[in-house]
Amino acid sequence: MQHRQAGFTLVEIAVVLLIIGLLLSGVLKGQALLDSARVKNLAQDFASIPALIHAYQDKYRALPGDDGAAQRHLCLDGSACATPGNGNGVIDGSWHAEGETESFRLWQHLRLAELVGGSTNPAEPGYLPRNAFGGRIGVQRGGEPAVLGISGSLVVCSTGIPGKLVHQLDISVDDGDPATGAMRAASGEISAPSIVSATNPLDEAGSYTVCARL
Repeated sequence: MQHRQAGFTLVEIAVVLLIIGLLLSGVLKGQALLDSARVKNLAQDFASIPALIHAYQDKYRALPGDDGAAQRHLCLDGSACATPGNGNGVIDGSWHAEGETESFRLWQHLRLAELVGGSTNPAEPGYLPRNAFGGRIGVQRGGEPAVLGISGSLVVCSTGIPGKLVHQLDISVDDGDPATGAMRAASGEISAPSIVSATNPLDEAGSYTVCARL
């Protein structure tokens, strides 16, 4: 006796392909929604930091990190809970500096003022703020040398941002071009960044530091 070999009909194959297509479409759309949420989170970092600094200024008439009367303003129990700045009206130190720099102490002052949550002990691992990708966030004064060529009184930087999100982030915050404007991106080491340009185009698979004028 001969046995017939069972197989898929064209209709069954079409149904399977349709289901696979729907699943792939759902995955891609879900990834796009996730990326959009991450971009909004990153953009919120750039928007909230200026608000925090201005709130501190309104409350104490000084810049966080630079506040020369930080102990009087923030240590109500008379202790030395905060390290004061030099009170010269600018936040000294690069955005990625650590130790005895005003840009590093800025977070301690903001947290002791109860403007943002987090550790007030600079020695703790969780002291430095991080973005959604675990990259460091920091603030420094503008002027010379201007970080990534951005002028202005204060600049905020965030590192570890995927290249595929940099363009979308720049659209939501600035002019859509990470090589120009108030927001710019750079690859390479934090201490020696290579700014995005015609000769150093944005690589979607790369990791970038993004800085913006406050």
